Amino acid sequence: MMMAGLCLAQTGDMVPPEVRRVGDRLACLCGSCNNTVATCSMVGCHYTAPARARLSAMSKAGVSDEAIVDDFVKREGKKALAAPTAEGFGLAAWLATPVMALAGLGFIGWFIRRSRRPVVTASPDLGEADVAKYQQAAERELSRFDE
Repeated sequence: MMMAGLCLAQTGDMVPPEVRRVGDRLACLCGSCNNTVATCSMVGCHYTAPARARLSAMSKAGVSDEAIVDDFVKREGKKALAAPTAEGFGLAAWLATPVMALAGLGFIGWFIRRSRRPVVTASPDLGEADVAKYQQAAERELSRFDE
């Protein structure tokens, strides 16, 4: 029980609110996780610890959130962003999910409509001549087996 209590003490939120606010928009670039700077929980992460310190210092100096994010993007490139921008190829990333969801719903609707079509049955207006022709053909085929 004591060890469990000590483990729970490690899960406390030690990230200040200003760092969390801006850090949620920046990706952790340590290469070992897919978290943001605000949510990376790796002990001794070589990227997140200095990034949080720089975020905190810039925030305390009165730099706006946009300017902080722009500074990280200028230093690291667009890979520093946690989410793609809504322009160019990033716009395709934002639109891919809803477009694929609509395409899937369209396919489901098409499949349901297709499976509800009435089954085509044989026409009941076959004449006696047609029936006699098929009976003769069947008798010829069956007579081959008798021989």
